[in-house]
Amino acid sequence: MALENIIGIDHAVIVVKDLDQAAANWKRLGFTVSPRGTHSALLGSGNYTIMFGDDYIELLGILVETEHNAPSRAFLAERGEGIERIAFTATDAAAGAKEVRELGWAAIGPIDFGRPVTLPNGGQSEAKFSIFQWPVTEAPAGLRIFACQHRTRDAVWIPELQNHANTVTRLKRVLIVSPNPVSDARHLWRLIDGELDGQPDGSVIVPSGSDRAEFVFMTRELLGQQYPGVSLDGLPERGGAGLVLGVSDPAAAAQAVGAVGVRVGNGVAVPPAAGNGVLLAFVAD
Repeated sequence: MALENIIGIDHAVIVVKDLDQAAANWKRLGFTVSPRGTHSALLGSGNYTIMFGDDYIELLGILVETEHNAPSRAFLAERGEGIERIAFTATDAAAGAKEVRELGWAAIGPIDFGRPVTLPNGGQSEAKFSIFQWPVTEAPAGLRIFACQHRTRDAVWIPELQNHANTVTRLKRVLIVSPNPVSDARHLWRLIDGELDGQPDGSVIVPSGSDRAEFVFMTRELLGQQYPGVSLDGLPERGGAGLVLGVSDPAAAAQAVGAVGVRVGNGVAVPPAAGNGVLLAFVAD
């Protein structure tokens, strides 16, 4: 990827209807979940994070309706729970936004904000961020993208929160379904000045940068073929569909997810109905 200040996928944002209930659900799937966080009044949202080595998953809930969270509320109303946004890591949010504008896209921000953090020992800290986003209307397959600069990384990547019973170590792939995977992959490619890698099965890969997770666009039918026996109920025809997660111990992952897991090859998958609208695939890393 040619953008110098963007270094790959940072985290996946999963919008949920009931934040605390969602956190309990992901704990049942073997994830260690952070204490609940509350964003600024401007954002009007709260979250739980699930931290890995260099990336993470964010469970996001709307606490107070604001102008900023209107797109997330519209997403919930139209689709229900699921992957609403993907964040890239920005080494410098202001410089990254400038690069995106030079590509011809009207970047929004940067916006600086923070949230209190409760540490595992009961102490308090603060996580501070600078974010910018691509235009809301420029969402490949309906998936919005933005970039996040972590100003207080130690307040987010807390060692005690990175150990999971399911042994997940990182995000490997973001799965996106589309009736026209090539067209939507090209849309993302243009937004990030990236690359395209067409696959023999008809899917299209867009690397996110460095060694971070990649985007994979495919039809809903192909997704079903890749995960036989996994119900896709709740997934749209077009949009963020799933996350492929690297694990250090596939047997431990299968044990952690329990009865909702479906064996797929040498890994295990959790259907969207059990993953707050997200298909989760656990594979050896």
